Amino acid sequence: MDFLKLAEERYSVRSFQDKKLPDDVIDKIIKAGHLAPTGCNYQPQRILVINSDESIEKLRKCTKCHFFAPTAMLVCYNKGECWERKYDGATCGIIDASIVTTHMMLEAHSIGVGCTWVMHFDPGAMKKAFNIPDNYEAVALLVMGYPAEDAKPLPLHSQYRPEEEVVFYESF
Repeated sequence: MDFLKLAEERYSVRSFQDKKLPDDVIDKIIKAGHLAPTGCNYQPQRILVINSDESIEKLRKCTKCHFFAPTAMLVCYNKGECWERKYDGATCGIIDASIVTTHMMLEAHSIGVGCTWVMHFDPGAMKKAFNIPDNYEAVALLVMGYPAEDAKPLPLHSQYRPEEEVVFYESF
């Protein structure tokens, strides 16, 4: 699929079929995240697949934005494994986890799986529910599954600011 077409057609799915994703589909989505670029290729990402009924029930206690999805993936990064910018000590953990999440989100769409990137979750509740180590920082939650027949993008999905409002050349 043409990338721009993929990017244009992908939308946040908030209505799912009550059908688990097969392992081979999950594996393809994970592979896309595994191939994602990270700072100096340190690969600090850690991906928690939340797929069992018990885990999904725990997830629902950590966020109201689960949309009754049958599967989810929590993308974290290991704080001790990130590339660090020498000028100010900034690390690329959040950026790396975001790139990984984006790759997984786009791969999901390309194989017919709908998903929504959720940031509205309680990190403390997630850490406790899923025994996430203290050195892991949760960045993004992808809730996913096969889109319900009535799934559709939100009204603002296809509205964009003019490029001249968001793109600048040489200086602001």
